[in-house]
Amino acid sequence: MENTNRIVEKIKEKYPQFADSLRVQREKRLWIKVPYEKFREFLEFAADTLRVNIFCMLTGLDDKENFSFIYHMSDDKGLMLNIETFVPKTAARIATVTDMYPAADLQEREVLDLFGVQIDGLPEGKRYPLPDNWPDGEYPLRKDWKAEERLDAKEPFKKKQ
Repeated sequence: MENTNRIVEKIKEKYPQFADSLRVQREKRLWIKVPYEKFREFLEFAADTLRVNIFCMLTGLDDKENFSFIYHMSDDKGLMLNIETFVPKTAARIATVTDMYPAADLQEREVLDLFGVQIDGLPEGKRYPLPDNWPDGEYPLRKDWKAEERLDAKEPFKKKQ
């Protein structure tokens, strides 16, 4: 638990305002909530200072009022730092992290395709994971999206009239 404690202390030293949102789930498993305004700065701190610089996965969540994003990061010793941030649904826009972590490309495309959150700076590319003929403006992982109300059952990739 020595490495976990060292990481916790460095986070508390640099970001005392996040201490209440920092949680040790178990050895080598840390969770922290970071306001979006400080997210990029914290991500760079995690990579440069804490050496937690391996992008593992991005999880998107819709809690009806906000979109939350959990960036699951790791170091080379197996410590996982899960960094959660959020934006209001009324301003559903985040910046890409592909400049730091090219592996985030597909997972950011999922957030765009499935939630409709705009990803500023995401390089041009194909849709993922929805097919190219999926109707624009239909985001199936949003809590308010209901397939039976939105899509034609006979032609699933066509909006109801």
